[in-house]
Amino acid sequence: MKKAALLLPYFLFSAVSAQEIENNSSEKMNIVKTNVTAYAFRNINLSYERAFTQWFSLNIGFGTMPEGKVPFINAFLKDEDEKRFQNLRVKATNFTVEPRFYIGKGYGKGFYFAPYYRYSDLSSNTFDFYYDYNGPDGNTYQIPLKGGGSAKGNSGGLMVGVQFFLTRSQNLVLDFWIAGAHYGGGKGDFSMTSDYVLTPDMQAQLKKEIENLDIPFVKYTVETNANGARIKVDGPWAGFRSGLSLGYRF
Repeated sequence: MKKAALLLPYFLFSAVSAQEIENNSSEKMNIVKTNVTAYAFRNINLSYERAFTQWFSLNIGFGTMPEGKVPFINAFLKDEDEKRFQNLRVKATNFTVEPRFYIGKGYGKGFYFAPYYRYSDLSSNTFDFYYDYNGPDGNTYQIPLKGGGSAKGNSGGLMVGVQFFLTRSQNLVLDFWIAGAHYGGGKGDFSMTSDYVLTPDMQAQLKKEIENLDIPFVKYTVETNANGARIKVDGPWAGFRSGLSLGYRF
């Protein structure tokens, strides 16, 4: 009787393990997806998700935004400030590693929580910028400058979402990113140069003009000299995620 009692857990564990192996072999464990809503921001993207168990998978994503206008620049710059960046163009890439923990039916289906890491890289073209210098003679002079630079960020966050299988064969997948946010640190270096030799008073006004742009979610410092200005990004790096992805499961 004692031997039977000792052997019972072993047989139960073996049965569960065998069932798990059987389930794994019958499930399609790979999904390739693209976030269709991101194309509104010129973000070309692709992700690959691999299920390892019923409740755990790993999603790896890559996105790139070709050079073009800053999406929704008017959302964080005043109209008069936006006009100063008429020919500003930016390009960006991002890489995301996202473990997923499913609380629904699993194997890539149902609600999930996903802590994630994201690397971001952003750069600009050589763009025109100007500011109005109020001279000591009472006149206002428009001072043109050429700008450009790049920034990189590392951040971590959490996303909540739900994934559906849309067909009876369970090949077509819809992944709804309900909400996600990440926070971390970023570093960057942008410069602005002028053909004019800037006096100390001109430098002081230029510094104030750039600082007053007050770009959200980015901390930066401004240094000026006789040739122009240098903007250093060194501080918080934050972002939000939401969208709809379509994919194929195999």
